[in-house]
Amino acid sequence: MFDGFKSFFKSLGPGLITGASDDDPSGIATYSQAGAQFGFGTLWLALFQLPLMIVIQEMCARIGLVTGSGLTSIMKKRYSKKTVYPIISLLLIANTINIGADIGAMSASVKLVLPQLPIVIVTILFTALVICAEIFIPYRKYVTVLKYLTLSLLAYVITAFVVGGNWSDILVASVIPHFEFTPTFVMLFVAIFGTTISPYLFFWQTSEEAEEDVVKNKIKDFGEGKPIIQKKEISLMRKDVAVGMGFSQAIMWFIIITTAGTLHVHGLTDISTADEAAQALEPLVKTFPHAGELAKTIFAVGIIGTGLLAIPVLAGSSAYAISEEFGWKEGLGKKFRQAKGFYLIIAASTIVGLWVNFANIDPIKALIYAAVINGIIAVPLLVAIMKIGNDKQILEGRTNGKLSNIVGWITVGVMGFSVIAMFLTWIK
Repeated sequence: MFDGFKSFFKSLGPGLITGASDDDPSGIATYSQAGAQFGFGTLWLALFQLPLMIVIQEMCARIGLVTGSGLTSIMKKRYSKKTVYPIISLLLIANTINIGADIGAMSASVKLVLPQLPIVIVTILFTALVICAEIFIPYRKYVTVLKYLTLSLLAYVITAFVVGGNWSDILVASVIPHFEFTPTFVMLFVAIFGTTISPYLFFWQTSEEAEEDVVKNKIKDFGEGKPIIQKKEISLMRKDVAVGMGFSQAIMWFIIITTAGTLHVHGLTDISTADEAAQALEPLVKTFPHAGELAKTIFAVGIIGTGLLAIPVLAGSSAYAISEEFGWKEGLGKKFRQAKGFYLIIAASTIVGLWVNFANIDPIKALIYAAVINGIIAVPLLVAIMKIGNDKQILEGRTNGKLSNIVGWITVGVMGFSVIAMFLTWIK
């Protein structure tokens, strides 16, 4: 049985990595805030978002797999520079803020466990570690590392069962929508969508599928020729995406249950520090000596693990986008000397993200703001992806089906209207 699971796990690739990186520190902070503030009130979003995520990420994966090109390269073929440049600029802004917030959260988590360490030094060390990992670790080994880092999120699954609660109420809240037209709820609604259906995931998923084409020698390099893709490969890609997105939403569901059953019921409804967020895991270790410290350690490991997973994805998606825009060599399968521009973008975006940490914003709040920004930026990107997904000149016989179009445009509509609603609540 274990061998079967191991074999299945190995067969998964970009979809699982994308899904797991979706539960980055920004996701953990946003879902934790949702559970703390509204209890089970946002649980229904996990199930509601799942088909939306699967359809959008399948679309991105199919575009990359069928064309052997990244999303920016495809957008350049369909749109003018006046359209592409602003989209890429928005992606860079969102990614850089997200990188900075993630680095800050990782450093704040270390300080929970080792308060004697200067946070500035820890922040710089994390930045250097991420840059070196992406530049010097071979692609295949790097992918393996990314896969196993996803296991750090299971602490929330176990804690949710330890906390317990009324499971009939939980199941009802998971399927019956709850909505409040208040600034706090609407902003958190946008943040949940922004951290779940995020712009960087679109670019990463597309480029990683194209990267797989290169690694498997289906094409010589990104955009050089069109790979021959069999139905079996499309089917495997869809399974990979479905598993990755299912994993992402399951973790979201358990984080909300955990924080609702711990923080919310004890009156802690506004998480503003890493220390407060870590308290959600205390029931997991309540029978152990120094339970508070142990909970902080588990929380820190989770934040650091998902941060090390997500920051390279964020920086990598920026590097793919810019490299394709300027026609540079790209790909994590290449060595530094083969794609200097690509790797320098990774380094630069991570370093600029580091600078965000000196803006005197609390790391947990910064993570939620980053999610909101992603939610706003995702809307125009989704429109572009929907149009590409229906372009027969680009995808030939692999364009969107009717169901994909329906679900895809629903996603655009829900995210677009939620952003408008957020601005309206602010005006009031």
